[in-house]
Amino acid sequence: MTSLVEFSLQDSIGIVTLNRPEVRNAINDAMRAEFIAILERVAADEAVRAVVLTGNGKSFCSGGDISGMKERLKAPPGKIAVNGWRRQHQTHRSIAALHGLAKPTIAAVNGAAAGLGCDLALACDFIVASEQAAFSMSFVKRGLVSDGGGLYFLPRRIGLPRAKDMIFSGRTVDAKEALSIGLADRVSPADTLIADAVAWARDLSQGSAVAIAFCKEILDRSFESSTEQVLALGREAQAICYTTSEHHDAVNAFLNKSSR
Repeated sequence: MTSLVEFSLQDSIGIVTLNRPEVRNAINDAMRAEFIAILERVAADEAVRAVVLTGNGKSFCSGGDISGMKERLKAPPGKIAVNGWRRQHQTHRSIAALHGLAKPTIAAVNGAAAGLGCDLALACDFIVASEQAAFSMSFVKRGLVSDGGGLYFLPRRIGLPRAKDMIFSGRTVDAKEALSIGLADRVSPADTLIADAVAWARDLSQGSAVAIAFCKEILDRSFESSTEQVLALGREAQAICYTTSEHHDAVNAFLNKSSR
């Protein structure tokens, strides 16, 4: 049976690939469950130092599966809300697992990232766009709101007015504009996209895994925290870092090199 989400490891970089190319990697319930399971496995695997998320075929992810939406509307009126609540819970589990991963994450956007697909890219630490990439917060065109964190992540990336423009209009942003407004961090040729993303992920994950995990967690909370709170979190993290073998080894290596 073909996996709806594939995982491979290049050296220490995990590559997670959405794998429903026949429907532009639209996310259904089964794919969502596989995605969560892979992220939970990656989180527990110390051999995986960073993650690249991409899509198989011509699209990154076209969002939620429209056929699933059609089936949802067939439910009895009294069940639509509770069924939607349950599905939203799983969606938010997947976004939390991706955004909260204590390792660097890069979305390698190889084509269209629409609706929930755009939200998935935004949940990563960084976005590398192919020259063929296109981003759209297309929810309003389906009479919906962003449900995968885009209402939180997008204004933090591109500012509130630009986020409102994308969300209210549902318009498509190409790779060039995405780079210019800060939606994408880099643009790569299509044929080197994954290699470029893996190389960047490797650069980002060379340091102490413990220190990177703490830095990521504190940085992701910094917009909602006061200076005093960030300093307190830093103190606690540093106290733990003092005890790690990575810190001890780095200090000893530096001192031994200096004494030569």
